[in-house]
Amino acid sequence: MSFEQIIVLALIQGITEYLPISSSGHEILVPAFTGWPDQGVLTDAITNLGTVCATIIYFWRDVVRLLQGLLDLVKRQHSDAARLAINIIIGTIPVLVLGLFFHITKLDLYLRTPLVVAINSIVFGIILYAADAYGLSQNRMQDITPRTALFFGLGQMLSLNPGTSRSGITITTGRALGFVRSEAARFSFLLSIPANLAGSMVKVGSALKAHEPITSAMIMCGVLTFFIGLGTVTFLMRIIRTQSFLPFVIYRVILGGALLGMIYSGVALGSLN
Repeated sequence: MSFEQIIVLALIQGITEYLPISSSGHEILVPAFTGWPDQGVLTDAITNLGTVCATIIYFWRDVVRLLQGLLDLVKRQHSDAARLAINIIIGTIPVLVLGLFFHITKLDLYLRTPLVVAINSIVFGIILYAADAYGLSQNRMQDITPRTALFFGLGQMLSLNPGTSRSGITITTGRALGFVRSEAARFSFLLSIPANLAGSMVKVGSALKAHEPITSAMIMCGVLTFFIGLGTVTFLMRIIRTQSFLPFVIYRVILGGALLGMIYSGVALGSLN
């Protein structure tokens, strides 16, 4: 990868992983619009690890509590931390099951198209608007039960479809269930840690098994993504205390509409199919 491509990919992953506009969808669009070779799933996995590390650093207090909860579960002790750990485990299972299915069947490779990104960007953007505009704001993290954690998990499972947005669909789920914006986002990002970590490690492991090299450019991209991601999650968690998700919905609909227009009008059709 060129230095320019490293910068662009790091910016896209570091920003779109947290904003509800789909990181995987934007990564798919990079080669379509720039003419660069597809960076591949290994590069995507390493940049994804960058944002995983950023999430862990930003939410370090919750992560420590989560680890304490796992230890309490091993000791068979009941605690608030153990309850958090159980909810994260329940919320992670659906995406791991579907992710394993995609990994075995390679079905996810057939979904990496701008058309899929365009449709999902619009559809799930509108759903986000409805949940955010009409959802109540009365529940907080301590109100999450195994049942609501499962709903979060089912939402996260849908994010394997490019253009959906993992953060977008889980925050949508939280808002539909009546959670305060910041609390829905907080649980969403905690839920992302095991799912993204597992998905990235599987892809990295498969690449190493196939003797695919991890280059210094990939590592540089991952490190840069970490710093950009840390800044983005800090920004997002501050603004959603007072602002709605409407600007992101508008962006999603405009992006999806522009892509559909380009695809079906024949503009840059060769690179967008």
